[in-house]
Amino acid sequence: MAYCCGISIAVKNTAMNRKLLWLLTVVLLASTHLAEAQQAKKVHRIGYLSPLSRVAEASRMEGFHQGLRDLGYVEGQNLIIEYRFPEGKLDRLPELAADLVSLKVDVIVTGGSSPTRAAQRETKTIPIVMAYMSDPVALGFVASLARPGGNITGLSQLAPQLGGKRLELLKEVVPQISRVAVLGDPRAEAYGSQLQEMKVTARALGVQLQPVELRGPNDLEKAFSAITRERADALTGLTGPAVSILRKRIVELAAKNRLPAIYPFVEFVDAGGLMSYAPNYADMFRRAATFVDKILKGAKHADLPVEQPKKFEFIINLKAAKQIGVTIPPNVLARADKVIK
Repeated sequence: MAYCCGISIAVKNTAMNRKLLWLLTVVLLASTHLAEAQQAKKVHRIGYLSPLSRVAEASRMEGFHQGLRDLGYVEGQNLIIEYRFPEGKLDRLPELAADLVSLKVDVIVTGGSSPTRAAQRETKTIPIVMAYMSDPVALGFVASLARPGGNITGLSQLAPQLGGKRLELLKEVVPQISRVAVLGDPRAEAYGSQLQEMKVTARALGVQLQPVELRGPNDLEKAFSAITRERADALTGLTGPAVSILRKRIVELAAKNRLPAIYPFVEFVDAGGLMSYAPNYADMFRRAATFVDKILKGAKHADLPVEQPKKFEFIINLKAAKQIGVTIPPNVLARADKVIK
């Protein structure tokens, strides 16, 4: 009888254990689904601060959006982007940066020194990702490229060094040039360093530079009047907000004055300009998305090394060359990454 009772008790215990195991499984599954649901509902908020206009920034924004999509972020679902564009009015950047900080965004993405400086002055805690920057160490944004420190990291586009390379290419295309006008926005923090680097190359090439300041649309006619008055025989530009925003009109005036020109952004060639030599900015913005992703996943921004460009593109527009009567030497044409016919 005792033996039978023992079997009965054992059977009951087994049934109870199975029930307990089943309940534990249900609880674990429910907890997992709850955690996944909470994670799925997490919506990150990013600030996007540009010195330009939405139209001028279009191709770079698309690169950034593509980078985010590749990493699983969908705007409006698990991501909200707060865009701020001052349309080249740099005095508005501080208030726009303060606005983003007040929204308590998770990360602020910037392009260039002016918006980065504005964001830096507003916050020492919110991570700032530079999609491009002329010289972040020299300008005091990071301690070093390898260990940025502080709350800023991202990408540097080596702007000062590239000005000299553009001048060399311009001289190869039009060997007889002796005076080159240099359009630049003096409000850009890297204006001086870019111009200084270009002067070094100019001396080596036996070329005289004519710096021409450009702060906004009202300066354009005056700038080109000075260029023609001083008889510059070619044109180049420095990176800066006004130069970027006014690219279409700059290209038109360069063509009107039959000036061979090489520009710091591919968008100038897209607008009909002769040549450009620059990093692939759309790619840099795409790579900026990887910084955002790492930070959102818990990486320490102070330890994320600043990256440098991986792609430089030399682009020639043969339509523009024909329009101003310039023949591109075959050896230069062969080195172009893209030729527009």
